[in-house]
Amino acid sequence: MRRQQKLKRGRIRMCLLGIGIFLLASLHLAEVHAQRRSTRQWTPLFDGQTLESWKKTNFGGEGEVQVSDGEIQLDFGSSMSGITYTGSLPTTDYEIQLEARRVDGIDFFCGLTFPVEDSFCSFIVGGWAGSVVGLSSIDGKDASENDTTRYMSFETGRWYQVRVRVTGRRIQAWIDGRRVVDQKIVGRTISTRNEVDLSKPLGISTWETRAALRNIQVRQLRSRAGRGMAASE
Repeated sequence: MRRQQKLKRGRIRMCLLGIGIFLLASLHLAEVHAQRRSTRQWTPLFDGQTLESWKKTNFGGEGEVQVSDGEIQLDFGSSMSGITYTGSLPTTDYEIQLEARRVDGIDFFCGLTFPVEDSFCSFIVGGWAGSVVGLSSIDGKDASENDTTRYMSFETGRWYQVRVRVTGRRIQAWIDGRRVVDQKIVGRTISTRNEVDLSKPLGISTWETRAALRNIQVRQLRSRAGRGMAASE
């Protein structure tokens, strides 16, 4: 009798466990589907023919900027060259992606400055003599000295896909589909270096490097009902 009771209790536990697993899986799938439904399509920010809503950033000593062969070409600057977006864009719960390549030089060929709610941050690709990847700045520390610091090799002339995701809790970044940054931002001070102030709210810059950009796109992760938009002055 006791053995039968134990077996019965065991079956009940297994049944409850199975129900629990099923409910958790169902909730996870529902969340995934909801996120997919709420994610909007990518919106191009570059038409491949003109600068349109972009302007050359007047850093002082900047190189020439031109559109050719479906790409934005940034010439050598002394020390910086870049472009700044003049349209409106989200400030949180969004992603921005682009392709960038170093044409010549040894420093960063993509310094992507972007809004983070009421602040701004920069994702540096190939800085500090060509290999540093990270965010500038976290708690006042640059991409070369904070928790996001990473060292990577970049081939001259090769296109790299760069993607940044901003939410209310974290900043994430990918290069060629590989996540290289996953930074929690709650309770942290997010800022930029003074050198890229003119890149705000959204800009792409280089440091003593010739580079090319293409396929610049943005998408909202969920509807903000008209909130969370930034515009260049």
